[in-house]
Amino acid sequence: MGRLVSVGNVIVDIVLRVDAVPEPGGDVIASASSITAGGGLNTMVAAARDGLSVVFAGQYGTGPFGDVVRAALEESGVDVVQPGLEDVDSGYCVALVDASTERTFVTSVGAEGRLTRADLDRVELRSEDTVFVSGYGLAHTTNGPAIADWLSTVPDDVRVVLDPSPLVDTLSHTVLDPVMTRADVVSANAREARLMAPTKAELSGAVAAIAGRARGVALARDGAAGCWVAEPGHSPILVPGFTVDAVDSNGAGDAHGGVLIAALTRGDPLTAAVRRANAAAALAVTQHGPATAPTSTQIDALLAAPITVH
Repeated sequence: MGRLVSVGNVIVDIVLRVDAVPEPGGDVIASASSITAGGGLNTMVAAARDGLSVVFAGQYGTGPFGDVVRAALEESGVDVVQPGLEDVDSGYCVALVDASTERTFVTSVGAEGRLTRADLDRVELRSEDTVFVSGYGLAHTTNGPAIADWLSTVPDDVRVVLDPSPLVDTLSHTVLDPVMTRADVVSANAREARLMAPTKAELSGAVAAIAGRARGVALARDGAAGCWVAEPGHSPILVPGFTVDAVDSNGAGDAHGGVLIAALTRGDPLTAAVRRANAAAALAVTQHGPATAPTSTQIDALLAAPITVH
């Protein structure tokens, strides 16, 4: 079976739980906090927990944050391609999670923003692999052009999945356009989809417009409602979500993406793969923290349970 090959970023997440994000110049005391490796790691862990082999081809650094990243990569069991950089630390992200479970990010870039074409040439792809590309990586001045150029050499029997990220409207068209052209799957959340298709009033219309720009299908995650799916030549459909008691939305998109890739790689039909990914995201939001992707057993149990769907 194929593998997930990620060219995304693994950084350190500094997560602070607050009642509300303070106004400019304000101050607030967090009720809880954590420091863990995150970013692109969460998608890889989600795929691995659902039974898929994973390769990390991104860059990472040396220093206090680099130590956290290196330890997390080793613990997660993913195969690491790059030797890492010795002269710069890995970056970090401050994530504020408020009482509504919404999250707000501020990121400082480190070694993960220095992925070069020479680094990517170390990657040995196999038939049926899936390359995972994140808009966070495309936003870096080094990574973006390198990834876009490298994708032009990726064989047709390798699936390319793009998660455009909240930064999608800041990405250069010289980087985003060739990546979209090669993407077999574009998986965005509702806000990102609307940024990518601002003239469309409905999310279904936005996802259809995105599919028209990509090589394959487009998805738009709509929270608890589920996920819109648009295939070329077909009207968009909504694959329903699951009713759960959400406590933290941080990491839900990562869980969805990793499990979606695992299911597609196993050969699940698109709609079934999206439903499985919806279940994974639903389970993820029932726990605090970004690294909350469920196991295959937990996903199977939710899919089999008599539940109410939106």
